[in-house]
Amino acid sequence: MESFRIYIVEDEMVYARILEYHLSQNPDYEVHVFTTARELLLNLYKRPSAISLDFNLPDMSGFEVLKKIREFDPELPVVIVSGQQDVSTAVELLKKGVYDYVLKDADTKDRIWSAMRNIRENFNLKQKINRLEEEIGRKYSYSNLIKGNSSAINRVFQMLEKAAKANITVSIYGETGTGKELVAKSIHYNSKRHNKPFVAVNVTAIPKELIESEMFGHEKGSFTGAHAQRIGKFEEANHGTIFLDEIGDMDLSMQSKLLRVLQEEEVTRVGSNKPVKLDVRVIVATHKNLLEEVKKGNFREDLYYRLLGLPIELPPLRDRGNDIFIIARHFIDEFCDKNDMPKLTISAEAMEKMSRYPFPGNVRELKAIVELAAIMTNSDTIHAEDIRVPEVEQSFDMISGDCTLEEYNQQIIRHYLKKYDNKVRLVAEKLDIGKTTIYRMLKNETDGLLD
Repeated sequence: MESFRIYIVEDEMVYARILEYHLSQNPDYEVHVFTTARELLLNLYKRPSAISLDFNLPDMSGFEVLKKIREFDPELPVVIVSGQQDVSTAVELLKKGVYDYVLKDADTKDRIWSAMRNIRENFNLKQKINRLEEEIGRKYSYSNLIKGNSSAINRVFQMLEKAAKANITVSIYGETGTGKELVAKSIHYNSKRHNKPFVAVNVTAIPKELIESEMFGHEKGSFTGAHAQRIGKFEEANHGTIFLDEIGDMDLSMQSKLLRVLQEEEVTRVGSNKPVKLDVRVIVATHKNLLEEVKKGNFREDLYYRLLGLPIELPPLRDRGNDIFIIARHFIDEFCDKNDMPKLTISAEAMEKMSRYPFPGNVRELKAIVELAAIMTNSDTIHAEDIRVPEVEQSFDMISGDCTLEEYNQQIIRHYLKKYDNKVRLVAEKLDIGKTTIYRMLKNETDGLLD
């Protein structure tokens, strides 16, 4: 941890040594004494953490010294020590941002001790925040977030760089399991808003009757059950980023309200007439083709163009070539580290088996499969028999070859519903998807389904 360096500027040497001795009782403090303003200014380059400054130095006025300190570092904490009680001077100094104004009396050294202790606590907190920001930056750096070197993923990297540099709406397209939320977080934490809130909202997870309140907030008593005022997701994300996942499934009536919020850059809570100004970056994601949804009348055209911004398409795993092995290797190493397991290798047969499987669940599915394989292997190598892909691998012959990806996924879900007696919850667990996804994809075929 960085040392806490205190400068004492005091022309009365006896008084200076008393303060030095008192503060030096804390072994974490590095204390230095200067008797003139000139000595102080010549040593500012060593970056003190705090300064105890005598306001009546012989070679420079207190205001002049403070001005030069502020020119060097506007945030440097300064405690003014004065032998005269002058309320107007104290008020003016506090307005200029000094940390405290202390009179020279019997309690001076204790007040300075207390001030330095509080400054140190803030100093440690700032260091902690800086370390966390660095860790977040590393965690969400593009190379840590997305593994691979295929041409398809390199194109994504290029788009992420552009998205992070510009304050533009971003629309992310990709199949389930391709990592849309992680990409949104990466954009946020590599942008100028990185130290502001990131709020993720899954549109399909919020009941239709509650989504307006969840998104925009409500006032106390605005509807049954509104027992207190509550801010919505947009206000939570103010000055930061809001991520709207599965935006293509938003109800049309809610789409019009969202459009108004985006156009006016303000939100009005349910039950209120007072708008709240917003400064929010919007990132949306969907597995649907929004332009096709516009043509079908399921999505507003004006909202589509408002949200289009910078489009980023995440490729499915099956289109990323050898990235599958790089990603599998990463997940296995990560799993072994977290579970204190010895390193595992992957046999050629296991890699070949993975290369033949289309991974409809993409990276999310790959992670689940290789982690299970790491548990199931009885040696230091993952073999082909440890790669346990879902039964759909043996069911491809039942699925028509000439169909869209959505139709293909629908047929897989139908197959599992038939196998498990229409039990939606069980099928959702088997396929590692949400129940809402099943109902959404088979919205006209829900008769007979069991929750």
